[in-house]
Amino acid sequence: MPQTTPYSSKFNPSTYSSSHSHRQPVEENYGGLHYRDNKLVSGSLEALIQLLVPTVDYYPDRSYIFTFLLSSRLFLHPFELMSRVCYLCVDHHRVGDPQTDKKRIREIAPKIVQLLTEWTETFPYDFRDERMMRSLKEMTHRLAFGDEVSRDDSLATSSATAAAMDRPLALKSKQQLVRREECVLNLCDDPFVFAQQLTHIEMVSDGKVQSDWLSVLMFYTFKYNLEAYVEWFNRLSYLTATEICMPVKKKHRARVLEFFIDVAQECFNIGNFNSLMAIITGMNMNPVSRLKKTWNKVNTDKFDILVHQMDPSSNFYNYRTALRGATQRSSTAHTSQEMIVIPFFSLFIKDIYFLNEGCVNRLPNGHINFEKFWELAKQVSEFLSWRQVICPFERDRKTLQYLISTPVFSEDELQLASYESEGPENNLERDTRRSLRSECFFENPCLRH
Repeated sequence: MPQTTPYSSKFNPSTYSSSHSHRQPVEENYGGLHYRDNKLVSGSLEALIQLLVPTVDYYPDRSYIFTFLLSSRLFLHPFELMSRVCYLCVDHHRVGDPQTDKKRIREIAPKIVQLLTEWTETFPYDFRDERMMRSLKEMTHRLAFGDEVSRDDSLATSSATAAAMDRPLALKSKQQLVRREECVLNLCDDPFVFAQQLTHIEMVSDGKVQSDWLSVLMFYTFKYNLEAYVEWFNRLSYLTATEICMPVKKKHRARVLEFFIDVAQECFNIGNFNSLMAIITGMNMNPVSRLKKTWNKVNTDKFDILVHQMDPSSNFYNYRTALRGATQRSSTAHTSQEMIVIPFFSLFIKDIYFLNEGCVNRLPNGHINFEKFWELAKQVSEFLSWRQVICPFERDRKTLQYLISTPVFSEDELQLASYESEGPENNLERDTRRSLRSECFFENPCLRH
């Protein structure tokens, strides 16, 4: 069975690169697997599963394990794949002699444990399925039965089982909105420190973004953890708008507006594009953008440049250029701060989705289009490498707590706060304010002048 090539060579350069060689590629076939220039490009499902299964003399390359586990759910459920792996590891090569079978299991057990450990750590979502857990427990039992002497492997497999069972579901918690008078500047008036704390939160969120979230998005539905990540983006947008609309005096609103422009600039400098986009989104919300008198007191040159950088035209060309620059900086970094790359998450997910939808899964000959899945795995693995970076900034607990837990205005409350700050300009806006006052006034005493 041909070995797969090293991890880095599989993901660089892209299989969809526009560069072409005049040399005729070397095409080879091995037992249902098709290679081009020693690179796996397609194969039957059974052959690909077989390539995943370790033997006494063979262990699949980590890049292949990641790519196949990520993409296999398009063709069969994870618990079905686990059953096939169990069969191929244990039952398929039984000879009927108990002692011979035990010896074989004992020899292959460490590699099976290694594969199961990688699976549970990389795709923990798979193990929330009871059928999957039954298959994992059955495999654990068989390994324990086959090697009564070597208990380390049994304990390691049991640890993998426990780790899979302990993966908690991310539950959404609703907090009651409590109106407040204080302004963010009373807590932290340093844009760089504030941007650092946002980066802490983003990198914690990144740490929660397992590759199984992305597989869930591509192959199933929008699930808990992914939804929580998007909720953070929305919360930061609404927090930005709330802080700007809350002050009664125009000069105070202008100070807060300038502060968030500076925070956005610091996020850009750090490489925290997700927080940058959330702040810009908050500033572009109607309750903020309509505050013309407030905006007139602020120099918007810096803000205009940032908006240009995140301009969605030409498929976010300017942002993608900046992201490539941050990625290059990260790859040659000498400090942890230079290694930080936090992409605009919604666009990243959109790219993954359209790559998945835009390329066929199977070729005309029935083979699985593995070139597509190498590219998917390349993009996902790059994201996962970014989240491995440890945030180098000092934590400010009060600011972090404020960002995470302080109440924010709802859409209606923001609109009313905006009208109370700078009055309606036409009859429609006056009618809207009258309606909003009847709904929100008594809930929001801080809006009273």
